[in-house]
Amino acid sequence: MTRWLATASLGGLIILGLLWELWLAPIRPGGSLLAMKVLPLCLPLAGVLKNRMYTYRWLSLLVWLYFTEGVVRAWSDKAPGNYLALLEVFFCLTLFTACALHVRVRLKKSPAPAAPASADAGA
Repeated sequence: MTRWLATASLGGLIILGLLWELWLAPIRPGGSLLAMKVLPLCLPLAGVLKNRMYTYRWLSLLVWLYFTEGVVRAWSDKAPGNYLALLEVFFCLTLFTACALHVRVRLKKSPAPAAPASADAGA
């Protein structure tokens, strides 16, 4: 469930970022270079799809940059940009929660690491 939620919210952030900056509320008519902000979100997509734990960990930190952008633009942009920013905030919170829960569940299911051998054991 957490894997599906993380994948869906990451995909939602990518699609929202592209639609927002190219068609729905671009800063300039015809699109904006701000659409390139989704490129860093495309990097973890492969790791999330392959269920790599490390990707979930660093993605949960990366998402806060997009959360900050969403909060700032929700207060500063005019409609419809502010509504799109609130949707971005929702996707960010969902993605962070899904990543955190996914890591927690996977760590709970993994076996405990073996205790290291003591240097004094052989003496």
